[in-house]
Amino acid sequence: MRGRTIFGDLVPYGKLWRTGANAYTLVSFSDDVKIGGQDVKAGTYSIFTKPAAESWEVFFYTDTQGGGTPSDWDDSKVVAKATVPVFKMPEGTMIETFTITIDDLKSNSANLGMMWENQYVAVNFEVPTDAAVEKDIQRALGGPSASDYYAAATYYSSEGKDISKANEWMDKAMSMTEKPAFWQLRQQSLIKAKAGDKKGAIEIAKKSLAAAKEAGNDDYIKMNMDSLKEWGVM
Repeated sequence: MRGRTIFGDLVPYGKLWRTGANAYTLVSFSDDVKIGGQDVKAGTYSIFTKPAAESWEVFFYTDTQGGGTPSDWDDSKVVAKATVPVFKMPEGTMIETFTITIDDLKSNSANLGMMWENQYVAVNFEVPTDAAVEKDIQRALGGPSASDYYAAATYYSSEGKDISKANEWMDKAMSMTEKPAFWQLRQQSLIKAKAGDKKGAIEIAKKSLAAAKEAGNDDYIKMNMDSLKEWGVM
């Protein structure tokens, strides 16, 4: 502030404000959100405002490079707009430096707060917590996925842990996979070989070899042929 009157003077009422100084002020969302009932995709947006004595208009804008306010404002680049009331600070309270906060955090929403001089405004945004949690709950109740079993099996194998358990988990993973890829079959054959099931290892290695040939992957063709030679097949 440095002794200046801010709103209605340094920041005129009824005019678009860059909502900060110099370069655009930016906000980034890691997930899709809702602002004022409007869907906003995950991403980074610039914030512009139009302050008035009793309320502010707040704009979330797709352009993220620049300073001041856009010379050619484009309404099509506004992904969300909200009109929010001005709250006055308690008597005698002054905010010297323009400040942006995240306030009133709840499990599925929060406020983007802006304060300066004796004013505070808050733009509420909603996050898809319920949908994300519901998805995790259903996944957990449904039990481990094929990729979970596969990851566990390959970890046990690479770290020299219980190979019989790794073999069990890999078989489970492959039984849950509609069309195992050549690289998955390769890992399965190696685990079976480590588990002492040479017949099973050979059978799976042949499937991996055929799939690798179909995919045109020379590396896996060679690796499977080398293993089959090692196991006395070729």
